[in-house]
Amino acid sequence: MQVLHYLDSRGHDVYQDWLDGVRDITGRVAVQRRIDRIVDTGNLGSHSFCRDGVWELKVDIGPGYRVYYVEVKKTVVLLLCGGTKRSQERDITHAVKYWKDYQQRL
Repeated sequence: MQVLHYLDSRGHDVYQDWLDGVRDITGRVAVQRRIDRIVDTGNLGSHSFCRDGVWELKVDIGPGYRVYYVEVKKTVVLLLCGGTKRSQERDITHAVKYWKDYQQRL
């Protein structure tokens, strides 16, 4: 499976900025391993639908990391942003906004 990162209108990689800012090394590695597993096997693991086409990958370590994504095609996953269980609602709102922005700029 191919994994792409959403870039905002200025070219900023929102997901990567979030991941680079995760201070918990164990958590950051767990999230990256999860993404690597998707690329290698196509296995999304624990995930659930949020709304408006946005899905949530659950990484149950530390504060409960979340990665928000959409399936652009059956073989392409677009990573939108990340967060934790605590910031879940706000992060989902941002992810929906990023997904709509991406679709408008196609």
